[in-house]
Amino acid sequence: MTIQAVRGDTFDQEVLGAGNPVLVDFWATWCGPCRMVAPIIDEIATNYAGKVKVVKVDVDEAPELAERYGIASIPTVMLFSGGQESSRWVGVQRRSVYTQALDALS
Repeated sequence: MTIQAVRGDTFDQEVLGAGNPVLVDFWATWCGPCRMVAPIIDEIATNYAGKVKVVKVDVDEAPELAERYGIASIPTVMLFSGGQESSRWVGVQRRSVYTQALDALS
């Protein structure tokens, strides 16, 4: 399981240019709900390894990305497929919410 941290200078290459779908977790270290979502994101990274790339964007380290994608509240998890946003979830979600969207891409 590898979850890569991406910033503004690597986002386009790592997310928009990826061959596989990419799940992007917009979060911050001080965010309590983000810590609640983290184990779910970690599990998805493990269970979907090789099928889905999972990355994290710390909004404090990459505010330009938060602005670019209109992230008004965190956690926000976005799914990109073919370089385009295909799903977005704001706040804490159940694991099945993410996995249903990922499974629909297969």
